Amino acid sequence: MRIAVTGTRGQIVSSLRERAAEKAEIVALGRPLLDLTNRASVRAALLDARCDAIVNAAAYTAVDKAEQEEELAMRVNGEGAGHVAEAAAELGVPLLHFSTDYVFDGSAARPYREDDPTAPLGAYGRSKLEGERRVAALCPNAAILRTAWVYSPFGANFVRTMLRLGETREEVGVVADQLGNPTSALDIADATLLLAARLVRDRAPELRGMFHMTGAGEACWADVAEAIFARATERGRRAVRVRRIATADYPTPARRPANSRLDNAKLSQIYRVALPEWRSSLGNCVDRLLAGSAH
Repeated sequence: MRIAVTGTRGQIVSSLRERAAEKAEIVALGRPLLDLTNRASVRAALLDARCDAIVNAAAYTAVDKAEQEEELAMRVNGEGAGHVAEAAAELGVPLLHFSTDYVFDGSAARPYREDDPTAPLGAYGRSKLEGERRVAALCPNAAILRTAWVYSPFGANFVRTMLRLGETREEVGVVADQLGNPTSALDIADATLLLAARLVRDRAPELRGMFHMTGAGEACWADVAEAIFARATERGRRAVRVRRIATADYPTPARRPANSRLDNAKLSQIYRVALPEWRSSLGNCVDRLLAGSAH
């Protein structure tokens, strides 16, 4: 199976490259060859890739910066997703498109299901929601995968930030009033490869549509930080305290959903796929970063 993936340096494409092994050949496509804002380049790059499936993992992900660059975010995450969907439809291959918990406002008292009303709080969420709409409209042969709180041994993410801060600080203030599902990009990659293979061989309509894909279990950011520092201490790092703070104590240009929890029951029921519990995957990631084995 040959999978074309948009993006060359992100956490998901890096994880797919590592996990593919004998399961698939990953063709990573990024600028200047593939520019999501340029419809012609997207079409040409994907048609030339001669793939069996497409994964749209590239995106504008600067959540706070998007408040000042909403037009650019919309061009990449909204229009760009549409360009990829058009190419997938023309090729007749399945598309796996990644979206986000930020399409919700976080006001629900339970984990969000796929059919819950969307109400993004900021520009990033609005741009990703527009991407979902365009993919759904332009490529019926698509699985839209909402994920959240992604980390990995690759690129910039919360785990790497905490480990870096822990090198010079005895205490770190971390938000404790936002709930979500910490999710390993390596686990996402494993699940994505399974889903892609199923979509290629099975035309069943229930395999298409919207799915939530996050790590099992839930936590607040302070819980995640405490787990990171506890694991690091077990591996010889000095102890670091976590000071639990409110979102209001750490203002950011973009508002974050207080509840980012996603319900993964549909993914489990339709595909029989469930991502591992977050603490196990987080521990493995911390071990790798401390061992210096990440790229």
